[in-house]
Amino acid sequence: QVYPVESGGGLVQAGGSLRLSCAASGRALSRYVLAWFRQAPGKEREFVGGIKSSGGPTSLADSLKGRFTISRDNAKNTVLLQMNSLEPEDTGVYYCAIRLNAQLSTDARLYRYWGQGTQVTVSP
Repeated sequence: QVYPVESGGGLVQAGGSLRLSCAASGRALSRYVLAWFRQAPGKEREFVGGIKSSGGPTSLADSLKGRFTISRDNAKNTVLLQMNSLEPEDTGVYYCAIRLNAQLSTDARLYRYWGQGTQVTVSP
């Protein structure tokens, strides 16, 4: 089993920043991809961005480029989602998800391991 655990959510005013962290624990993780998704009330879960354990460029949803970045700390098996210039439309529950031995995908249905989610609320 793999256990992604998110942290770092909270309440922030529009224009502010938050940094989310996803720590993966469980059996030894060697080759995997880790993605962030978010879900606003009444909306479908959408892909935010992701990264491969093997390194290489990160992937971000086009609409979030320039405001969000993803980075990793391999020693800690942790991936960070830095969110700047936040807007009320960014409000939602942010989830960390992992696929083992597979490619990064924007389709949430392909991810087997999910964190419990962390709430991000951006006030006007």
